[in-house]
Amino acid sequence: MAVFGPGLVVMLADTDVGSIVTAGQSGVRWGYSLLLLQLILIPVLYMVQELTIRLAIFTGRGQGELIRDTFGPLWAWLSAIGLGVACIGALLTEFSGVAGVGELYGLPRYVSLPIAAGALLIVVLTGSYRRVERVAIAAGLFELVFFFVAWAAHPDGVALLAGAVDIPYRNPDYLYLAAANIGAVVMPWMVFYQQSAIADKRLGPEHLTAARWDTAIGALITQLIMAAVLVASAATIGRSNPEAALSTVGDMAQALTPFLGTTMGNLIFSLGVLGAGMVAAIVVSLAFAWGLGEVAGYRRSLELHPREAHWFYGVYAFCVVAGALVVAVWPNLVALNVGVQVMNAFMLPLVLGFLIALAVKALPRAHRLRGVYLWVVVIVAVVTCALGVFGGLSGAGLV
Repeated sequence: MAVFGPGLVVMLADTDVGSIVTAGQSGVRWGYSLLLLQLILIPVLYMVQELTIRLAIFTGRGQGELIRDTFGPLWAWLSAIGLGVACIGALLTEFSGVAGVGELYGLPRYVSLPIAAGALLIVVLTGSYRRVERVAIAAGLFELVFFFVAWAAHPDGVALLAGAVDIPYRNPDYLYLAAANIGAVVMPWMVFYQQSAIADKRLGPEHLTAARWDTAIGALITQLIMAAVLVASAATIGRSNPEAALSTVGDMAQALTPFLGTTMGNLIFSLGVLGAGMVAAIVVSLAFAWGLGEVAGYRRSLELHPREAHWFYGVYAFCVVAGALVVAVWPNLVALNVGVQVMNAFMLPLVLGFLIALAVKALPRAHRLRGVYLWVVVIVAVVTCALGVFGGLSGAGLV
């Protein structure tokens, strides 16, 4: 149990505000047609993050540092730029969730966002890695309320099974949301965070099995949460108003209230979104601070005091404050969330390409990807990337 943490934290962060909104929109627009995809992505997610476990445990280094040492500084900076773009998009979605919940209770953004940003700064600037991990897990567990939401929606079992296999694969709008769901599952900052967190926690080869279980359990939970949000949305809003215009997170919560009651619906949805947003904001900001440090070479560890690693903590603080400021003036938050997930899908070839290349070249020979499993990983990665990119291009009318 002492080993558990990095995998569970990164998986809870994977079900961030953008992912929840994307799953909700999928259920509203397409019913249960994207449910099967959520389940198929469980082994894909585990396969990707298991490679980060191997790389961290057997090299003791983070993703950015490994890319720099294996392929040179140019490729390392390219990966850092890609990470930065993904982190900026993710942070906007996390703070959009906080803003949406605040507006649901009558709090303007200039009140809710500073409170959230202040809490995130306090958690990291005054804690160790273990304390940050515990706070992140505690916040992320609020996402489990979505299981109650799905149960309270009373989905029709026959309609659910029939809808799950009714896949309109020729519809560009469907493919666009499919790409968004793929991008909502495998994100660049997840790879950087988990690898750096395991290295920071100093896990060794004797912890490999436990770390794999940590990640497998997290992968199962995060995708079941996504499935629960999709089912709840399809069984409620999707059934009664499939053309509902959901332009804010508050609109999503209010659309569920006729089925859960206003007070209970708002409270449950708010807890889930806040838990998702806060844990993901911590993970995303730390992923960028770690990743940039590994490429630029500055000191980086949650075990160091801010005076000893001022660049590391400074980058984290900048990410949090900048994200809150941008969301304070951004209009349509739901459209932003879905768009960010599609952007992640376009970045998949870069992320998975580096990850597989490192697993082949940087690991000790006994633990490298090889043989049949190497080809399985490559095929799964190529198919996942192709589906994500093709779906995004189709939705944009480019193919």
